[in-house]
Formats: sequence, structure tokens, C-alpha cells
Amino acid sequence: MQVRPLTPELLAEELAERIDTLGAASEGNHGEPSWLRVAVDGADAARPGELADALVEPLRLRGRPVQRIRARDFLRPASLRFEFGHRDPDAYLDRWLDAGALFREVFDPTEPGGSGEVLPSLWDPVADRATRAARLALPPGGVVLLDGPMLLGRWFPLDLTVHLRLSAAALERRTAADEHWTLPALARYDAEVQPEQAADMTVRADDPRRPALVVRA
Repeated sequence: MQVRPLTPELLAEELAERIDTLGAASEGNHGEPSWLRVAVDGADAARPGELADALVEPLRLRGRPVQRIRARDFLRPASLRFEFGHRDPDAYLDRWLDAGALFREVFDPTEPGGSGEVLPSLWDPVADRATRAARLALPPGGVVLLDGPMLLGRWFPLDLTVHLRLSAAALERRTAADEHWTLPALARYDAEVQPEQAADMTVRADDPRRPALVVRA
């Protein structure tokens, strides 16, 4: 295993190239463009949304349209999320994300032979109501780019997964004090899912200015 420090810009370029190459290989095997589904997994403190956003332009420059999907826009209603209280770590891991909605509204339409019409958001967790977003057509060859915490181990049909790893000390330091109640959920996720091994690619993100790509032998 090698750990290669990069700038955030070079990391985005390298990941975009990996995604584009994966798409080209898939198109070569199937004879026609298909959609790619990519997830950037990481605790909020690791800023997975920032990395996912940084991939959009490099992918578009490579001719790949992108539909950004944020896990926070597919949370369950408050009545389900907070059934066991507002700060229950087990509920945060097991009950907050509406995985079924992601399958139905994002992954199923981008299966081979699907419509390609993706719902970009479902639920506004602040207003606690449906966003009423319109479906958007993603052309074949395009990329669904999902970000959020604790995404692995849910059987999502993903073509590439990137896990942003924080050491325990960095995670505690970079997590806001009023969000420390989520740390046991993240620890349980790490123990049960082992995302560093489950992901296709891992980025050590203790220092956001100097991420390091883990290259497995």
C-alpha cells in the first residue's frame, strides 16, 4: 500500500480521470454508453460534498454530464428520523437516510435500459416537507455523483466508491461540538462496514489542504 499526498485540485483531476476511464471501459464492453454511479463517502467533517463538487467540472471537460445528488436531500421525514430522539446515534446510522428512495428515484432510472430521468432531491429536512423537485434527464454516458456520510454497506449499485477517511482525533477535532453525538454512529459504521476496505478508493483527509490518496498494491 502506498499513500500519495496530492493537492485538492490534483486529487479531483485524478479521480475524474479514473471515472472517465471506467466509463470508457464500460462503453467498450457494452457497445453503447451507460450511466455511471459514483459515491463520495465520508463524515460531514471530511467534507465529501466539497470533493464531489470539485469533480463536476473535470468530468464535464471530459464530455461527461453530471447529476449531483446529496444524501442530505434524501433523508426521511422528522417523524421517522427523530422517533427515538433528536440525538440518537443508532437512528442516525440506521434510520435517517431514505435508501429506498435513492434506489427508486436515482439508481433504478440509471440501470441499463432505464429512463435516465433522475430526481435530484426528495425531502427538505429543515422545512420537513417534500422539495417537489422535477426529474432531470441525464444523458447516457453521464455520471450520477452522490455524496454523504455512511453510504457504503447499503447495497447501492455503485460503479466507483471513494471513502474519505479521518483519524479518530481529526474526526473529533473537526466535528462541531453540537454534532459530537454523531461520533458513536460513525464509529459503529467504521467497525461494521469497514469503509476503508469496502471502498474502491480511499483518501486520507485529516488535512483538507493536503489529502492523500491510498493506492493499494
